[in-house]
Amino acid sequence: MTERTVVVVGAGPRATGLLERMAAGAAELWSGRPLRVHLVDPCPPGPGRVWRMDQSPLLRMNSMAEDVTMFTDDSSTVEGPVRPGPSLADWAAQFAGRAPRWEPYEEPPSDVREELAGLAPTDFATRRAQSAYLDWVYRRVLADLPDTVRVEHHPTTATCVTGSPGGRQSVWLAGEVMPLTADLVVLAQGHLRSVPAPEHEALAEFAQAHGLFHLPPEYSCDARLGDLAPGEEVILRGMGLAFVDLVVLLTEGRGGAYREEADGSLTYLPSGKEPVIHAGSRRGVPYHAKTGYRLGGPRPPLPRYFGPPQARRLRAGGDPLDLRRDLWPLMAKEIGFGHYHELFHAHPERTALDWPRFLADYDRLDWYAPGMADLVARAVPAAGDRLDFEALDHPLAGRVFDSAADFQRYLRAYVSHDVDRREDEAYSADLGAFLGLLSVYGQLPGFLAGGRIAARSAARELDGWWHGFFSFLASGPPGFRLRQLQALSRAGVVRFLGADLRVAADEGGGVFVASSATVPGHSVRATALIEAYLPRASLERTADPLLRGLWEAGELTEEVIGDRTGTHRSGLITIAPDGRIVDPSAGGPHPRRIALGAPTNSRAVAAFARPRTDAPAFRQNDAAARLILRTLA
Repeated sequence: MTERTVVVVGAGPRATGLLERMAAGAAELWSGRPLRVHLVDPCPPGPGRVWRMDQSPLLRMNSMAEDVTMFTDDSSTVEGPVRPGPSLADWAAQFAGRAPRWEPYEEPPSDVREELAGLAPTDFATRRAQSAYLDWVYRRVLADLPDTVRVEHHPTTATCVTGSPGGRQSVWLAGEVMPLTADLVVLAQGHLRSVPAPEHEALAEFAQAHGLFHLPPEYSCDARLGDLAPGEEVILRGMGLAFVDLVVLLTEGRGGAYREEADGSLTYLPSGKEPVIHAGSRRGVPYHAKTGYRLGGPRPPLPRYFGPPQARRLRAGGDPLDLRRDLWPLMAKEIGFGHYHELFHAHPERTALDWPRFLADYDRLDWYAPGMADLVARAVPAAGDRLDFEALDHPLAGRVFDSAADFQRYLRAYVSHDVDRREDEAYSADLGAFLGLLSVYGQLPGFLAGGRIAARSAARELDGWWHGFFSFLASGPPGFRLRQLQALSRAGVVRFLGADLRVAADEGGGVFVASSATVPGHSVRATALIEAYLPRASLERTADPLLRGLWEAGELTEEVIGDRTGTHRSGLITIAPDGRIVDPSAGGPHPRRIALGAPTNSRAVAAFARPRTDAPAFRQNDAAARLILRTLA
């Protein structure tokens, strides 16, 4: 029989997840004819670029080991078979002798093996430990594929794809004379580099003209920091995960260390090689620490208010949807349900009503109905146990400080309170809210299906406010990183600037100047500026040669939402519900080209997931895998 061929561009976790779903569906859908899968990626298959082993051992994950999996489970609503597998914590237990070996077994590097042997389920593993796990998942998936399916890795870059919609595709590789020929092409490149946006180009030109250092948005493990001199004044704009990683690389990464004091606090011991870091952002505070505990009560049954029935009802309406008006009240109520479900079940002594009575009233009230606030006030006596989204979203709103020193002290206290709360099981309701956030995130694509969201809302709220709010609450660092940040602040290595950070180029002085209304009249002059956040997806500015070529040739479509409220260009690849690329030259979805993950308008960025959350990425991988198998069979 003629061999069928698939070329998958990208060999990271998303590609591995696709292969896992192909292995799961093969018994049902594959005819047994020969199938060759070409993986094209200059980085190792499994971990890919972001999770490669070759990065600093100081960089860690922002999820506990038990909360990381590449496998479906009983929560998964995939069409194909559910094939459970170990979480990172389950897999690591073999190295401590707490579990049998997971085949195919292979020894990781000695330092990583030592870490895995001591890894507790609630630990935050290094990215190198996750790299070893992803490498194992990839090798296990290869072993699970039918004998007729062969996978070949090409350690290079795909530069171009050509071919008519009705014919086989040619995928051209850097350094190769002849292309790979494919029946289907899957684009799974994951997070992509971008050339700097216009505002960053101007700052880069200013830096070059004045001999300054400027780093546009970049992935931390790829950032070039060697040109920053010891003691140099540097502005970091952004206080999310990229900021945390960059601070680690510029402090511990330069030989600094921490000493734990008798009271449990940390003291930073500088190496003398650190720059002076001035940090600020829109909110002016670091992302919330990840919770370090488990639920005390039963898992909240989610979704309840923001699920498929509500999505069908809203999509049936005529007018475009506004996220804050039409979706957020349901989203907020869902997150609140997770929060109060845990509070009432794990800490009933802090509630004044029994759960059934509270739930009956909660069910019938809208989130912003006057009665909802009254219900929560009656049922939850302590204000600190109530969910206040405005206070969470704008922690420095209305706060002004007389001096930079006053603000440093305040923010250290704010960070201390945040970490204490996220490490104290008495506040496990925060974890219930976190699970509500994950449920909302996973259900959101169903509400957005069919392009029903208004353009202005998509720009300002979906890709603007909501993305930032979710990341701020759900994607923060482990608590110990924020305790280290406190120590760095006390040592004067990190200095906080405040909210609504403004950075300007001072032509007369030849320096960058940063200021914030949080401390009126205070500004910082620096010879270095780092944009401490990840680059946003942009077809117009992508550094990926294959995508740029398709974009310039008009063979893929940027998501553009246009209506009476305006026009929003998201920078994302438009795909059909089954993952096929919408190609104007093909008159619709391209029958031979599929795209998955971060660069697409599916908006399901994460390639792995927390167990038992019905991860959107797993559903998308499954749909694409079954499309591939059905098409080629």
